[in-house]
Amino acid sequence: MSYWLVKSDPKSYAWDNLVKEKKTPWDGVRNYQARNNLKEMKKGDLVLFYHSVQATEVVGIAKVTKEYFQDPTTEDDRWVAVELEAMSSLDNVVTLSEIKDNANLKDITLIKQSRLSVMPLSKKEYDIILDMSKRS
Repeated sequence: MSYWLVKSDPKSYAWDNLVKEKKTPWDGVRNYQARNNLKEMKKGDLVLFYHSVQATEVVGIAKVTKEYFQDPTTEDDRWVAVELEAMSSLDNVVTLSEIKDNANLKDITLIKQSRLSVMPLSKKEYDIILDMSKRS
């Protein structure tokens, strides 16, 4: 199993949209590195959902339910999508500043390549963020 983080501006597509819809194609990605990451995703992989732009926080957990397929928003066969299913909201959101303040996350792609919209996480990074969300 692999672990991922996807970013979305909540004004375009928020975590609440995914929760309501239950499943969605993760489409519209137009960056080659992010596209390559979509191609690496496997059914059952776990995905942290991150609100970007204004909120900048991890808000929920999804899973990959369908591996990559032609992006339905374009006829250009270079672009792909995966299907994501909402699993659960985090107990507490984990903000970008909290992630930056955690020494164990100093090498996370979210910080190193802040503009990348689909990125891999190590199991350790994934677990640390989940633990951070369980604070009381």
